[in-house]
Formats: sequence, structure tokens, C-alpha cells
Amino acid sequence: PRGRAGPGRGAGRGASAARGCAERGGDGSPSGMKVIALYSPKGGVGKTSAAVNLAHRAALERRRVLLWDLDPQAAASFYLKVTPRLGDGPRLLVRGGGAVTRHILGTDHEYLDVLPADVGLRTLDLALDRAKGSRRRLARVADVLTGEYDLVVVDCAPSLGLVSENVFRAADLLLVPVIPAPLSVRTLDQLDELLAGRELDVLTRCFFTLVDGRRRLHQELMEQVLSERDDVLRTVIPEDPQVELMGEERAPVADFAPGSPAAAAYAELWVELQASLR
Repeated sequence: PRGRAGPGRGAGRGASAARGCAERGGDGSPSGMKVIALYSPKGGVGKTSAAVNLAHRAALERRRVLLWDLDPQAAASFYLKVTPRLGDGPRLLVRGGGAVTRHILGTDHEYLDVLPADVGLRTLDLALDRAKGSRRRLARVADVLTGEYDLVVVDCAPSLGLVSENVFRAADLLLVPVIPAPLSVRTLDQLDELLAGRELDVLTRCFFTLVDGRRRLHQELMEQVLSERDDVLRTVIPEDPQVELMGEERAPVADFAPGSPAAAAYAELWVELQASLR
């Protein structure tokens, strides 16, 4: 049986998913969004912390949530006290099918499970390149996962290769964190170029992270982007030391610092995101 990661955790993935199914019933995803991918071609923008905290927020609403860790650094898995099984991630994802679900693990948080990353995902681009239909392999995996969960939240590695192409086709929504700094804001133009001309059924939403309200540059860049784009959420995630403590506590912010500005901001972001999709 699949057990919760870490010592002394006996309940498995099936237990948390079944509870959610029995108590909620139906599709608990926001406005039909079943796969939300936290994506940015740039690293260090608060992508993983957002993925973990938003997945946790959804699980608090008794949605059956799977956090799919696609980043070989496995930070999202680490935050949730899950130890990845090493080595065969690329082979499983390229092959697809129900075998992937055997690697799902439970967490300390009810309704929240994890498909952990492993270091083998560093070669996922190469494995996809060798496969037929290489741009839709992860979409096939997502189809399997959404059959068992109300919501799948994907933590993507910063990438511009075949893995990204797969994510664009597997996700219903790309959620893009942006630091209000020139290089980070520039990634929005890069993403527009990547998506242009492709026949993709995916929406995008952007939000600002690591915001220091005292900095004039941050304020000016946020105002500029908000005036130029209609896909930017108004909720901002502040620069908060509690987010850095996630690595020490190995838990979402709301679990150990529920009164912090970051916990409140992630909760507000989740509410605004759902409202924007109606």
C-alpha cells in the first residue's frame, strides 16, 4: 500500500483521495480547471512556494489535490516531507498509463498528495525527444491523474524545451509568478512568444511575488504591467521571511504561520484566481 512519506505516517494516498471523493463529490476544480501549472522560464521567482501553498489552500477546502513535482530539484516534494524514489521518472512519464499513480504518496495534509520528483527528471527532455508524439506525453499522464483528483497543481522546472511544450498541452491554466524586476517581467514577453502561433487550449494568469512595497521600482513596474496586460491578478505575494522558513518547517506557510502576511496573501490569491476563471 502507498503510505505517507516520513516516519510514523501510515495512511496512504488512497485514504486522502477517497475521503475527498466521498465528502465532496463531483468536480471540485475551479471553474473546470483540472490542471494548473506553476510555470516560469526564469528560476528564483517563488514558483515552488506558490505551488505548495496554493495546493494546500485548495486541499483545505476539501478538494482532492495532487501536487505534481516536475522539477528535478524536488523542492516541492521536500517542503511536504516526501522523499522521491530515484531514477525512473522520465521512463514512467514517457510511457504514461496507470503505472505513474503507483508513485503517488500521501502527505501530512488531508486531501493533499504528491507525485514526487526525482533527479532523473534532469533527462526528461531527452527522453521526450526520443518518443513519438513527444509534445503530448505529459498530457496523457495528466489525463490519468485528473481521473483521480479534483485538481492537479504542477510545479514546473524553469525550462524552454520539450518539457515546457508538454506542460503547455497538459495544463488548463499556466500560472506565472513574476518578480517586479526588469529581467523577471521580461519573461512575460518570452512566454507570449512561446505561446504565439500554437493551437493550445490553455489560459494564462500572472501574479507578482517577492514584492517589497517600499521599493519604488517594484511599484512602478507593477503599475506598468497591470496597465499593459489583462491577465495579471491583483493579489501580490509579499517578501516575507516566513516563506523562507518553509524549508526549515517543511510545511506550507499557513500550517506554521497562519497569521503571516504571506499566508494571507496566498489565501487571497487562491480566491482571486478562482474568481478570475468564472
